[in-house]
Amino acid sequence: MANRQKMYIKMVTSSLIRRASRLIIAVLAIAIGATILSGLVTIYYDIPEQLGREFRSYGANLIILPRGEAKITHETLDSLKNLIGINKLVGIAPYRYQTVKINEQPYIIAGTDLDQAQKNSPFWYIEGSWADSRENLQVMIGHEIAQTLNLNLGDSFTVQGVKYGEQAQASGQNLSAVENQKRDLARQNFHKSFTVKGIVSTGGAEEGFIFADIDMLNELIGDTFRADVIECSVIADSQELEKIASKIENDLPDLQPRAVRRLTQSQDIVLGKLQALVLLVTVVVLIITMTTMMAMVAERRREIALKKALGAENKFVMSELLGEGVLLGFIGGALGVWLGFEFAQRVSLNVFGRAINFQWALIPITIIIFIAITVMASIIPVRKVMDIHPAIVLKGE
Repeated sequence: MANRQKMYIKMVTSSLIRRASRLIIAVLAIAIGATILSGLVTIYYDIPEQLGREFRSYGANLIILPRGEAKITHETLDSLKNLIGINKLVGIAPYRYQTVKINEQPYIIAGTDLDQAQKNSPFWYIEGSWADSRENLQVMIGHEIAQTLNLNLGDSFTVQGVKYGEQAQASGQNLSAVENQKRDLARQNFHKSFTVKGIVSTGGAEEGFIFADIDMLNELIGDTFRADVIECSVIADSQELEKIASKIENDLPDLQPRAVRRLTQSQDIVLGKLQALVLLVTVVVLIITMTTMMAMVAERRREIALKKALGAENKFVMSELLGEGVLLGFIGGALGVWLGFEFAQRVSLNVFGRAINFQWALIPITIIIFIAITVMASIIPVRKVMDIHPAIVLKGE
């Protein structure tokens, strides 16, 4: 049995070696098909994440509001992060809005986590640079405010506001009610000077806000951390985002999540069209690869007929061709997996500007698929030849 197997392997390999030029053509045909297949499948599985991250550059897709009189605290923010999942979060920025006065005119300071806000809103055009949360006296102002107050980068301006919960104590002194009230009012007012680090232009409502670090704002008004809204940028399609929103409502009843459906629906539409295109191209490539292999096997009609005329049994001829098909499929499929990953990597870097991860499961899947293609491509034309008398084929009829 061992000798027969060795003889069979030697026969298959020698047959391929004798036809070196055809072998190269066959391997290249299979490798090209495998390259496109593995490359497109890699892109197919990587597109949702890459496209999700790309759409995240258009802003937050999940808004969290407090329900009723509830407050969003640090503990609430940490619970929300754990519930959504750090691996799905591009950014999560709490916002607190406080009215202040500049030159006796009312303006709104938006206190936020500046680092997270930058991750949520990379589309903002910033003249200058983003303010640093570690530099409390530096803020960003909207383009409208900059024009109204004639402020430029590096300029300073003073805001006036009222602190919360600052009640003066008499400290043992006998003060009249009027004097005590005046003292309370004096202690509750604050003045703070800020420096313009950046000017925000978005074409939207953001141009009418002053953006500062939320911890600095809380300290300024004498209150603990409290957010009015949380903007989340989550890598998820519309269905997954709805599940996350439902989970937040169930586990954190004090919060009211709202999905920004316009963004998620646009993402789903683009993703669906791209995936359909990838699937269509993959099917076409498989069909072309199979027909190419069938044509190459069909060209060997005279060789097959000659073997039959010399006494070779159908089973013997079929096993030889199937063995060649398995070997060609293995070589071409293995080569195509490597080339396909390089192809997918180039596409991802050029289109999305990000590298992709190699899908190890593609190695056996691609090889098995192309072994099956070469085997099927061998069986169909060989069966047609075997139904014909060798003499007829050798005569060229």
